Amino acid sequence: MTMHADDLPLDRPFSPACERNRAPILDVLRPALQTRHHVLEIGSGTGQHAVHFAAAMPWLRWQCSDRAAHLPGIVQWLDATGLPNTPAPVELDVAAGPWPGDASFDAAFTANTLHIMGWPAVEACFTGLDRVLADAATVVVYGPFNVGGTFTSDSNRQFDGWLRARDPQSGIRDLEAVDALAAGIGLRLQADIAMPANNRCVVWRR
Repeated sequence: MTMHADDLPLDRPFSPACERNRAPILDVLRPALQTRHHVLEIGSGTGQHAVHFAAAMPWLRWQCSDRAAHLPGIVQWLDATGLPNTPAPVELDVAAGPWPGDASFDAAFTANTLHIMGWPAVEACFTGLDRVLADAATVVVYGPFNVGGTFTSDSNRQFDGWLRARDPQSGIRDLEAVDALAAGIGLRLQADIAMPANNRCVVWRR
């Protein structure tokens, strides 16, 4: 199923960035998740990614999650598409919880979240993932990263400055620091894929 801005009621949340990046992200997710079954999406935002990816990968049960304020918009997208593999979204603040306690996920995905969170929340995110991920789980993170402690583009440098001016705790994360958190919960780097607009898709596997 393909949905575009013209198909939407005026009150449904819509992110142009999600519309632009969903196809290249799906190109990474399809092979990375081809043997997975139950995905936890952290920070589902508008819900656009969820319905696009769940429709394209019907073998996955795609569990949306986000802070409470975002859940009504996600529900609008899930209800509009009516996909059988998108259960109701769950409330999740990675720093405060509650993390799902009755499910074991063999995959997790998050897009454009780590640079919005403060670093303690990034650490809490991986601590929480450790509790809910099954053995041999796959984790995919999309967004901007620094590599070797340096910005990969001038636009990312400018974006980082904008982020920190808005919230000093936010900022583009060093890939090596995030990889260390992943390694701490038994995840090993499988792929680091350059994406459009100076973003990356990073894939880990337990």
